[in-house]
Amino acid sequence: MKLSSDITDFMERLGHQFDKPELIIRALTHASISTKTRPDNQRLEFLGDRVLGLTMAEALFSADKAATEGQLAPRFNALVRKEACAEVAREIDLGAVLKLGRSEMMTGGRRKEALLADAMEAVIAAVYLDAGFEVARDLVLRLWGERVESVDADSRDAKTSLQEWAQARHLAPPKYVTISRDGPDHAPVFEIEAQLENGETARAKARAKRQAEQAAARALLDRMEKKA
Repeated sequence: MKLSSDITDFMERLGHQFDKPELIIRALTHASISTKTRPDNQRLEFLGDRVLGLTMAEALFSADKAATEGQLAPRFNALVRKEACAEVAREIDLGAVLKLGRSEMMTGGRRKEALLADAMEAVIAAVYLDAGFEVARDLVLRLWGERVESVDADSRDAKTSLQEWAQARHLAPPKYVTISRDGPDHAPVFEIEAQLENGETARAKARAKRQAEQAAARALLDRMEKKA
């Protein structure tokens, strides 16, 4: 199978040359453009998530032999969550080679965090199917780089941390309210307010709704911890 120059350039950035090029094509094909003869990357995404998870679990387990499960779990979550996958995808410019339907392209699909994260997991699965676990593991560790070594021992999803803070004080789970959505459809900016049952709130803006929620949660949690 002859690959286009943009795909071969991407493989250079990725650091893996495929013996079965159909795998990378499928990994980069979004459901919005798939057909019966051109399958999308959703099944690969499912597999890649597991390959990524095992790689990170193994790396963290080996790196800190004294860490408890309670210490390892938040580190693991920080490394495999969608934000981390999308960040790595941006570093290798994965969005430039995503195969998208017209509607997704018109709404900025190449920059969407969820699409980038899902495609990154699919690419990991493609490498795994093409060359085996060891090659896929080495590729993941190289792409994630210093993130694995520098992941904060107390790293934790901000929304999870805020919910745990609220539960410990017998408060209802935090609520996240969209205050505004500005900008063009292809590059929206969300303003989200995190709200606690005790009346405390904090707002944050970001280009992705999930990122804005996380930032608002972090701001509110920081405020409550300073008041303690």
